[in-house]
Amino acid sequence: MPASTAPAPGPSAGGRPSRGRTLAAAAGGLALTGVATAAWSTLVEPRAFTLRRVDLPVLDHGAWPIRVLHLSDLHIVPDQRRKIEWVSALADLRPDLVINTGDTLSHLRAVPTALAAFGDLLDLPGAFVFGNNDFYAPVPKSPHRYFMPRSPAPIRGTSLPWQDLRAGMAERGWIDLNNAKTTIDLRGQRLALAGVNDAYTKRDHYELIEGPADQDAVLRLGVTHTPEPRILDRFALDGYDLILAGHTHGGQIRVPGLGAVVTNCGLDRSRARGVSRWGSHTMLNVSAGLGTSPYMPMRLCCRPEATLLTLRARPA
Repeated sequence: MPASTAPAPGPSAGGRPSRGRTLAAAAGGLALTGVATAAWSTLVEPRAFTLRRVDLPVLDHGAWPIRVLHLSDLHIVPDQRRKIEWVSALADLRPDLVINTGDTLSHLRAVPTALAAFGDLLDLPGAFVFGNNDFYAPVPKSPHRYFMPRSPAPIRGTSLPWQDLRAGMAERGWIDLNNAKTTIDLRGQRLALAGVNDAYTKRDHYELIEGPADQDAVLRLGVTHTPEPRILDRFALDGYDLILAGHTHGGQIRVPGLGAVVTNCGLDRSRARGVSRWGSHTMLNVSAGLGTSPYMPMRLCCRPEATLLTLRARPA
């Protein structure tokens, strides 16, 4: 009789791969998916700037439309040429008003770069408030801090030249709305503007601007960097039509079907990006922003953005 031979390793009965090979293939697929996701979220999406366009009926009856460009969270560091060119090109939109909701800086030498990014936008009517990273440079920190039930005291990095940034914007005519309010005439229409300084570093003093918003204005606009509910509530109580905010980065990492994982403030995750209603009368727009901390330079399912809001009269 011929000598018997052991079966060669290969597919199991019926030509199906062994369980071990199936698990190995699945593990390999997951690893490749993880590598691809990491590459996309760090190399591609943070540079995939997009303009979000929104129509909002928030003006008084009979008002002409007003186009507002909302910028936030540029987190500028020197030599970010692509970001500089993209932001400065927004001047071609010729908005009626530009609102910058803070965190423009992220580096000690970033002020000239930031002003270059704003470019010709500084020739248009504009206003601004500051965010936490206009005062202090970002620092490395554990991601677990974003998941704590109450945000701990901010870790402060190097002090940044926010005074130089303020001077650069104010000298070109943009209005400093840090704990301040004013009215402006925009193409024959009266606008009431009010803002607070950064709430994340406890610089907000709403008591300096409190009181009913100007009822003769066609738009009553509130501005804050951090959309803390306590601030939003006070704007809404005083009769503001629209509040613009940033800070959340839209969550920065968004999970399909779940949305933003964190907001880094008291705002609920469902409002981390885009338009929502706050109270019975007020609308809120939270920008996902245009940058990230240099120590966490990634975005997933949350492209960096600017927003062009076309504000129209409410239906009669």
